[in-house]
Amino acid sequence: MKLAFIGTGKIIEDALYAVRFCPAVSKTAIYAREHSKAKAEKLAMDHQISEIYTDYNKLLTESSADTVYIGLVNSAHYQYAKEALNAGKNVILEKPLTGFYEQAKELCMLAKEKQQFLFEAITILHNPAFEALRSAIEKIGKIRLFNGNYSQYSSRYDSYRKGVVEHAFDPEYYGGALFDINIYNIHYCVALFGKPIGIDYFPNLGFNGIDTSGVLILDYDTFKAVCIGGKDADGRCYLSIQGEDGEIFVDSKPNDVNRIELSYTDSSKATTRDASGATVRAKKKEVLIHEEPKHRMIFEFEKFAKIMTEKDFKLAEQLNEESLTVLEILETAREKAGINFLNGV
Repeated sequence: MKLAFIGTGKIIEDALYAVRFCPAVSKTAIYAREHSKAKAEKLAMDHQISEIYTDYNKLLTESSADTVYIGLVNSAHYQYAKEALNAGKNVILEKPLTGFYEQAKELCMLAKEKQQFLFEAITILHNPAFEALRSAIEKIGKIRLFNGNYSQYSSRYDSYRKGVVEHAFDPEYYGGALFDINIYNIHYCVALFGKPIGIDYFPNLGFNGIDTSGVLILDYDTFKAVCIGGKDADGRCYLSIQGEDGEIFVDSKPNDVNRIELSYTDSSKATTRDASGATVRAKKKEVLIHEEPKHRMIFEFEKFAKIMTEKDFKLAEQLNEESLTVLEILETAREKAGINFLNGV
């Protein structure tokens, strides 16, 4: 993969660090708008990137890169990705794919039509801990509840409290807690359980109508999923999947999992009662994974490079179908809550 980095923000810096550990990825080019050119030049020098562009069209037509990684504000995703696909480049888009389901669907169809790759950079799906978590579900019996909390006080919230609206809290740029932070919880639900039959969102709205935090409830008929995302307060971040025979618990941010705790009924031991007469079931406890953490983005770049090398369009399409389902949930929740994005900003 010959990769062009689109943007100069924090997520681009993280990606540049991560791909240092991915031999299959070559840091080929970087793009920035004219006012950020100096920052792009500094990043290029620090990471040995030979091609620097301030004209996106020139990058698409002249660069030797075969793939663009778009780490721009959410509202720019659709147009930049569409132009790249039409220019014959593969695309890695930071989450969410776009702010609107129909736009995302169009991009996925365009990629398929042109036999190019389009990926949503959602780290959790490619972390080996995710497969460990998926494999553990059968041990906890019939699922009854999913709880996910990703609450982290935003570095931009102090400004927002003073009336200064930056992109992260601006509906014109598709900001807010649901699309930025709660999306991780939703991806877990869709990847593990599929599409829900009911969607409701209860946000805390700021002065400009954006959700600074909120609770999303997904109805899976036989169980419910509660997804909490907050950018206006710190809280204990965790994942909990509760079944009739046990629980899977992750004591960390949902986007960066390294340790999974599993507790489930030990059928080899008899059920007892405690002093109050309550039933006590013997439990087995396991730690499924506890390794020295790699940067969370390394796994996804390795996965994308492998898919491209093997030309595994089937797997790429499966990933896109999941991303589309997630975006459909996001859009339904946003509209039900009365949060308005401006199409095409």
